[in-house]
Amino acid sequence: MTEKTIPILPCRTLQPVLDFYRALGFEVTFQQKSPNPYAVVERGGIQLQFFAMRSYDPAGSFSTCYIQTHDVDGLYEAFKAGLKAAYGRLPTRGLPRIGPLKDTTYGTRQFLMSDPGGNCLRIGRQTSEDPHHRPAPKETFARALHHASLLADSREDPAGAAKIIDRTLALEEERPTPVQLLLLLALRADTARRLGDEETAASALREAAAIHLTAEERHSVRDDLIRLEELHA
Repeated sequence: MTEKTIPILPCRTLQPVLDFYRALGFEVTFQQKSPNPYAVVERGGIQLQFFAMRSYDPAGSFSTCYIQTHDVDGLYEAFKAGLKAAYGRLPTRGLPRIGPLKDTTYGTRQFLMSDPGGNCLRIGRQTSEDPHHRPAPKETFARALHHASLLADSREDPAGAAKIIDRTLALEEERPTPVQLLLLLALRADTARRLGDEETAASALREAAAIHLTAEERHSVRDDLIRLEELHA
């Protein structure tokens, strides 16, 4: 017998959630309105099930599931295209939203996405056999990036990440390399956008755009350059 795990996730009402997953290329394979609102969506080997609760608060949700894929880059591009077509823009804050695609400190390449019900989907590909976090670097700016990235993406604490970045960029006795500065500003723009601080996001985007990088440096930060383009949109 082959076992299979299927997450059953909450939401306040089904329709916004189903519309969201349809935009991502999922098919609604089952829907029940009474006695209890319930639905199933499927895309390839992914199946998600949902139940509705009128008293449920999506903004306070802790519901999460992990989706493993061999083609995380392909899914990311497909999901971005679907969301842009459905919402007219890429939703990067509030609900729903999609986060950046990046390599983590614990051996995965992944992105996070939250649906209108507040359910967080972590979608990734394993890139290392070691699932433990790499030790934080000792160099000032690499260390700041390490901790800020963990807060922003693993703990979903953009405010905490923003404090680390602001404190680090205010240092006068040390300055980051151009690559480090771009990475810090890209994450700062992202956290500001998530926090609804459009002025800080715009400032970080302008400063990042003015940084000169070599072709080799641009290749090394290609994920972050893509994210900067998304945040400009």
